Amino acid sequence: MIIRILYEDNHLLVVEKPVNLPVQADDSGDEDLLTLLKADLKKRHQKPGNVYLGLVHRLDRPVGGVLVFAKTSKAASRLSDVLRKREMERTYLAVVRGGLENSGLLEHHLWKDAKNNKVHAVKPSHPGGKKAVLHYETIERQDGMSLLAIRLHTGRSHQIRVQMATSGAPLYGDQKYGQHVNRPGQQIALWAHTLSFPHPTTKEILTFESAPPTEQPWNIWKYVDSGALTM
Repeated sequence: MIIRILYEDNHLLVVEKPVNLPVQADDSGDEDLLTLLKADLKKRHQKPGNVYLGLVHRLDRPVGGVLVFAKTSKAASRLSDVLRKREMERTYLAVVRGGLENSGLLEHHLWKDAKNNKVHAVKPSHPGGKKAVLHYETIERQDGMSLLAIRLHTGRSHQIRVQMATSGAPLYGDQKYGQHVNRPGQQIALWAHTLSFPHPTTKEILTFESAPPTEQPWNIWKYVDSGALTM
């Protein structure tokens, strides 16, 4: 499997995650991104012994796009702190069924049913519920669907998928939260488009961008450059 490297130095590795590849090993036993990248680093840099690569954030298995890993424990700690302080900016592109207003802020409380790996929107008083916030902009509407640019303010499990479905605009191809409008086999149309954060040592703001695939349903939209996604 070919994994596109967007940036690499002594502290960071930024890649474009392929769709349908888990970020780390899970019960499926399928190959995973973290293991593949460690093996690649070991081979390319001829490293003896175990290779360190820290997982900073995640993308759901069916979702592709920009992802950063830490090559040292110090970088991992500092990036985790950046994430905790919400200094890591993430924008996504999504194709949804139907649509919402031209732009808006969505706020829900989400609770994860870990046993069934499913997240539910719940009342604020629900035990274990966590506040989830995102901002979206509608870029274009066509064929009963909308192309959205989404910026996360929180990073909850399945957040975009659940908040969109709860708001009446489930993601194209989402089999878990939009099975009533999507056909089996359709690929979820959610892509981690840009990622911006301060470098763990130089503090320089780094920004990376990845374009979604040129296949259904992405191919019905003109590619939107990053300048159109400013929120």
